[in-house]
Amino acid sequence: MLTFVDLFCGGGFGAWGAVRGGGKALLGVDSWEVATNTYKNNNPQADVICARIEDLDPYELSNYYRPDVLLTSPECTAHSIARGASPGSEKSRETAFGIIPWLRAMQPKWLIIENVNQMKRWNRHDELITGIESAGYKVSDLYLNSADFGTPQIRKRIFFICHRDGMFITRELLLHHRLGNGNKQMTAKDILVTEAMFQSAPLFKKGRAKATIERAERAIDKLGKNVPFLVVYYGSDYAGGWQPLNSPLRTVTTIDRFGLVTWYQEEPYLRMLQPEELTRAMGAEGLNLNVGNRREKIRLCGNGVCAPVLETIFRMLNKIDLP
Repeated sequence: MLTFVDLFCGGGFGAWGAVRGGGKALLGVDSWEVATNTYKNNNPQADVICARIEDLDPYELSNYYRPDVLLTSPECTAHSIARGASPGSEKSRETAFGIIPWLRAMQPKWLIIENVNQMKRWNRHDELITGIESAGYKVSDLYLNSADFGTPQIRKRIFFICHRDGMFITRELLLHHRLGNGNKQMTAKDILVTEAMFQSAPLFKKGRAKATIERAERAIDKLGKNVPFLVVYYGSDYAGGWQPLNSPLRTVTTIDRFGLVTWYQEEPYLRMLQPEELTRAMGAEGLNLNVGNRREKIRLCGNGVCAPVLETIFRMLNKIDLP
């Protein structure tokens, strides 16, 4: 069993997958109290610290934690296109460099870094890779889509899988270690909670935003009446503003983005997707989100790492580390 320390741990979506893949969480660190409380609820055996990693001394902590894997997901907002036109914060981007002292102090066999694809266009990207290599690690740079791992969501991310003894990991090797459901495409329909009743309102009610109506009408024109679909309720969208239920959900973000349109007596009704459903979209059904309000729970989902991807990675690493 591979032990891991989890930096920028969030609510523990990635850890949920890592544990299913044969990992054991030793320590989670995040600067948001809602995230650390959620992480602790789902990993009661782990220690959890609510702090910025740069405010902690990894060399002191290395006296207590010597993980096999250092699992990290640095702040990605400043890289992501999801932030819109606002300028990215260089201070936010530089949190990635805060990983290096932890790497040198704890000397794990493996380092995993997850981030948005736009990180590759960062002008300090190569400097970060050089820093990891100078600490003695071989960097495998993988571009992965969570939908390829049995996740009902299209979530394309880069993963640096770094090995202290120089092993190079390929995407093909990783895909080879998927569970059987990784070969089956999961869809947005798979995340819907049909057992519970959530309040819906008429789609064409007074005061509904014009953009929402236009997006829904495009879907109805395409699909016809009495066919449920998802509409992008908040945020920009470059694919018509809607999607059918028979394809993976588009990327979950930190805002309440998706509305479900269903039909009753020939009339369309709209409700927002619930945190339970977004948790399923992250491949972490069963993860306990009992901390925070609705907005905070959605933010936890949007900041998370899809569990099936890390489950596959840890399953692969466990097999590689067999004697």
